[in-house]
Amino acid sequence: MRERLLQLLAEGSTLHGKIEAQGARLLPLAANCVMHLPAKISDYTDFYVGIEHAQNVGKLFRPDNPLLPNYKHVPIGYHGRASTVRASGTDVRRPKGQTLPAGQTEPTFGPCARLDYELELGIWIGQGNEMGDSIAIADAAEHIAGFCLLNDWSARDIQAWEYQPLGPFLSKSFITSVSPWVVTAEALEPFRTAQPARPEGDPQPLPYLFDKRDQDGGAFDIELEVLLLTERMRELNLPAHRLTLSNTRYMYWTVAQMVAHHSVNGCQLQPGDLFGSGTLSGPENGQFGSLLEITEGGKKPIELASGEVRKFLEDGDEIILRARCARDGFASIGFGECRGKVLAAR
Repeated sequence: MRERLLQLLAEGSTLHGKIEAQGARLLPLAANCVMHLPAKISDYTDFYVGIEHAQNVGKLFRPDNPLLPNYKHVPIGYHGRASTVRASGTDVRRPKGQTLPAGQTEPTFGPCARLDYELELGIWIGQGNEMGDSIAIADAAEHIAGFCLLNDWSARDIQAWEYQPLGPFLSKSFITSVSPWVVTAEALEPFRTAQPARPEGDPQPLPYLFDKRDQDGGAFDIELEVLLLTERMRELNLPAHRLTLSNTRYMYWTVAQMVAHHSVNGCQLQPGDLFGSGTLSGPENGQFGSLLEITEGGKKPIELASGEVRKFLEDGDEIILRARCARDGFASIGFGECRGKVLAAR
């Protein structure tokens, strides 16, 4: 179907005359279309496979031991909230919750003061599995419908107080944004790449997580970008400020490994299930996928061309995620945008 559509839309195709004659009846302008979620999401799981992000965040809280012992043995993940996944363009209401102010012994309740974004790849599940059965890693590709951009909005102050011992809860469940286009695995085939070799001394994945073909071509070369646009920048007609330029190559675990691990205990995956990759940061400044990393927890504010500074997101700020694949000899592929504007807490 993709090949036929490309033929019909190519310059000089027989369809061009019909397009000129019938205009919007055949091809409505994308700008005039309202995009919705591409699936009814039964379950949403957020992984943590961006090792650079895991190390950067770990250093903020455990400078001498940033990665916990299990990280290189098992794809870490947690079950998110499917009911609050929304398509790009949905406003982000600043959440309220409990926080523990610095130097205090009792928590307070109020609006989040350390609102953040997380740059992630979204993975849509197609064919599922029966409860009690597992998906072999060699078969995982048959269960992946496609990919999107995903912003795992995070209330860092609420998270810091609630996450022990069971992990994020209200700090993540208020909204998750996704780009509405499903980019198929077939479309990304030219942009596959080998999974980066593990550093010397890292453990070999257990057999259920290892497949030679997956290691040779189970990763992707997708450029990821994050932009920030403030109310003041809009007033001054300034362009959005680039916060991040990263890549999916910084995933420590492949998508197939995520699918295999998620189902290995017999957990049922269903069509329309959504995975988040976890924040995909690179190793250098300018490649970090969250403000928590960029500002080192608020210690190093970002200076903007508008004269503003940011430690975390303020009301009126808009975060825009973009992604693109490019390779000589192939048409580049974009993921559209995943954007959301922060509104004041109610």
